[in-house]
Amino acid sequence: MKQFLKFTLATIVGVIIVSIMGTLLMFGIAGAISTSSDKPVKTEPNSVYQINLSGQLVDRSQDDPFTSAMAKAFGQPEINAMGLDDILSNIEKAKNDSNIVGIYLKGGILSGGFASIKEIRDALLDFKTSGKFIVAYADTYAQTNYYLASVADKLLLNPSGMLELKGLAAELMFFKNTLEKLGIEMQVVRVGTFKSAVEPFINTGMSDANRLQINAYVSSIWNTMLDGIAASRNIPTDQLNAYADEMMLFQSPEKYKTSNLVDSLVYVDEVDSILKSFRKDYKVIKHKAMNKVPDNQKFSKDKIAVIYAVGDIDGNSTDGIISEKLVETIDKVAKSKEVKAVVFRVSSPGGSAYGSEQIWRALSNLKKDKPLIVSMGDYAASGGYYIACMADSIVAQPNTITGSIGIFGLIPNIEGLNKKLGLSYDGVKTNKMSDAISVNRPFTAEEKLLMQNYINNGYELFVKRCAEGRAKTTDEIKAIAEGRVWTGEDALKIGLVDALGGLDDAIAMAAGKAKLDEYQIRTYPEKEDFATKLMKALNEDVESKILKSRLGEQYYILKHLKQFENMNGIQARMPYDIIFR
Repeated sequence: MKQFLKFTLATIVGVIIVSIMGTLLMFGIAGAISTSSDKPVKTEPNSVYQINLSGQLVDRSQDDPFTSAMAKAFGQPEINAMGLDDILSNIEKAKNDSNIVGIYLKGGILSGGFASIKEIRDALLDFKTSGKFIVAYADTYAQTNYYLASVADKLLLNPSGMLELKGLAAELMFFKNTLEKLGIEMQVVRVGTFKSAVEPFINTGMSDANRLQINAYVSSIWNTMLDGIAASRNIPTDQLNAYADEMMLFQSPEKYKTSNLVDSLVYVDEVDSILKSFRKDYKVIKHKAMNKVPDNQKFSKDKIAVIYAVGDIDGNSTDGIISEKLVETIDKVAKSKEVKAVVFRVSSPGGSAYGSEQIWRALSNLKKDKPLIVSMGDYAASGGYYIACMADSIVAQPNTITGSIGIFGLIPNIEGLNKKLGLSYDGVKTNKMSDAISVNRPFTAEEKLLMQNYINNGYELFVKRCAEGRAKTTDEIKAIAEGRVWTGEDALKIGLVDALGGLDDAIAMAAGKAKLDEYQIRTYPEKEDFATKLMKALNEDVESKILKSRLGEQYYILKHLKQFENMNGIQARMPYDIIFR
């Protein structure tokens, strides 16, 4: 009887707790909905557009009502995700709006890929051609954020602040010893000397080939950053490298000023007087309000479609590329009579080779009737390059990561783990290969040969697609393939891309190909409204959302392991899980 009462009481308490949590969550959802008004905002004279450089930079903004509601319901800080598309659009609106006189970059830590950061920086440089000002302030500048803010007319730092300038380092995580302790052997079949996505599972350090390619693209990215800072701050690159060798993060703020890395050391409350020195009676318009300012794009019956392809290809993730859905979107755009040209925006490290082929096919069909330009984001490598290679022209940023033309297969052998656990297996089969590619034993010589031939055929198809798309021979592609990763700057030299630039450059190129003087931009897949996104979010992986909010930057380790757990078929994927420090 005592046990019965104990369990009954526990059940009642559990029901009460769940009810309270549900009520809090619904209040959070109601609060999120109440603040999601889409009412247009009109700018006032002498306005300064304020961009808070903090949070996570993503290619395309999307309301995440579930995460927002969870944060509000439980009193936690909301995770701030800033869409690159919104920032670029807002900077363009600010440039063309006579009511806006300048931009205020308010510092924080904005985490994003190097190519995306450069795209914002380029947009800010273009904004300055209008004769309007930019002021930047931060308590602390992270290295990429300093690179971004260095375009400012006035670069300000807290008198007790810090400025990071130390160069770049790339770090890989290796699991081989851990797997051996567990009794797991990773059996690898691949094509490409540089196809190093499998190295963390079979090595304890970088291969010479992988070290060579990583050193090359890290140096290229760093030099792009240095060139930008040098031009904006009028400091020679040699001198900037010398400062980096001194680990400027731990130098005195006074040295930042005497070195011309910043203009003034001021507190945040003093920024107001500096902004007033540019425009006495200024008003601030913040980023969320700026999103609701109409872009005054003139109506045109002719459209240029921008199709976004962001994330892993068929990686069993709701925020990546699902090839089946993307193909549906591509086919819809191909059939649209009002769409005269297409820009395919790719920011993907690759994934499923099968999924990549399906996307390639859909884009090849679209290209028969409409000009197709690819705009590469932070990554467009391996499968990400596969789905880009057939375009009429490819535009990349100098620090885009691309190439990695190669494929691999990865099959675990858990025979050792079974022995540790005392497990054994027995069975029957009807044919010689009925139990082929079992995870409970090593490959036989015949199985390994079959797998390698399968991978080789996939590689030959990949190379053929690239050769056809780039108007090269297969031998010419193989000479620069082998799974090697390139920056956009180096890819231009070897013919993997056609021009350096951002999304706006790709759109201008598409308009030129279609002979359009007037057009409207239409983006795909179409963004979902708040209510639709909310309903989808409630059905998505709640566990992952909670873990992401709790683990922060360390969530990538868990995500990395889950991606390999969910891989199906052969993979066209780059070694993208690299930590830059």
